[in-house]
Amino acid sequence: MSELLIASLKQGDHFAMEQIFNLYWEAIFDAAFKKIGDENIAQDITQEIFISLWENREQVIISGGLAAYLHGAVKFKVINHFRSTTVKDGRKAELASLMKQQYADSADDPLILKDAQQKVEEALTQLPERMRLVVTMRRKQEKSIKEIASELDVSVQTVKNQITSAMKLLKKSLS
Repeated sequence: MSELLIASLKQGDHFAMEQIFNLYWEAIFDAAFKKIGDENIAQDITQEIFISLWENREQVIISGGLAAYLHGAVKFKVINHFRSTTVKDGRKAELASLMKQQYADSADDPLILKDAQQKVEEALTQLPERMRLVVTMRRKQEKSIKEIASELDVSVQTVKNQITSAMKLLKKSLS
């Protein structure tokens, strides 16, 4: 049956994709959730896998069966997620360290501290509007990533990506 679905999928059959999704989404979500432990991220990973399958349907080579292919995709996406998260956390720590280092000696001087805050504010104004909004909600309003995602009606991963990109840009403009 899966061979027929794969053949129909490769021909662009939306119905075949829908059947594949209905047959496998729960198992793929469960596999991602067991490895990640975060329901939102597991949902994002599951969605990305099926979107990728559809977008690459003509080039994809499925030799060991569809279930094996999809579970391999989960493994790959989870590894990439952890790799990406580790890099992001490292960059955040670098930025915090850089900012502390730059102003540590002069933190007692209110004028220099005010100047530093002004430079950060100026750097924030250079960010794209949506990115600036996410950073403002996170840092000034102290909202959680989930709260921001909910208010802006975007995924948690989108908020995380916006924060990471903002930190890169801020680090670049402040260094």
